[in-house]
Amino acid sequence: QVQLVESGGGLVQAGGSLRLSCAASGVTFSRYTMGWFRQAPGKEREFVAAISWSSDTTHYADSVKDRFTISRDKAKNAVYLQMNSLKPEDTAVYYCAAHPLSTAVCGYHNYYEYPYWGQGTQVTVPS
Repeated sequence: QVQLVESGGGLVQAGGSLRLSCAASGVTFSRYTMGWFRQAPGKEREFVAAISWSSDTTHYADSVKDRFTISRDKAKNAVYLQMNSLKPEDTAVYYCAAHPLSTAVCGYHNYYEYPYWGQGTQVTVPS
């Protein structure tokens, strides 16, 4: 079974940077999607970024494009989210998720299509 573990969250001042990591295990499919989602209290889980494991194709939400970068390390079976120019509105619990299909053939921006999830890591950007 696929297991995902996020790390790297914390408190950072506005304008600062943070890098989140997601370690994956038990992944047996070769062309899957890894995604990052976030959820603030009282709000729906929101798409942040996604990457196709095989092609390295990336996708970003408009709210984070040009500030966040998703990347993968095949040797370590890990995915990362580099977050720069952080804003208070970025405050949320960030989740790593996996989908057994590539971004070309799955709804990577829809949280409900992902069967595998990590436990989440808190990111706080005070005003």
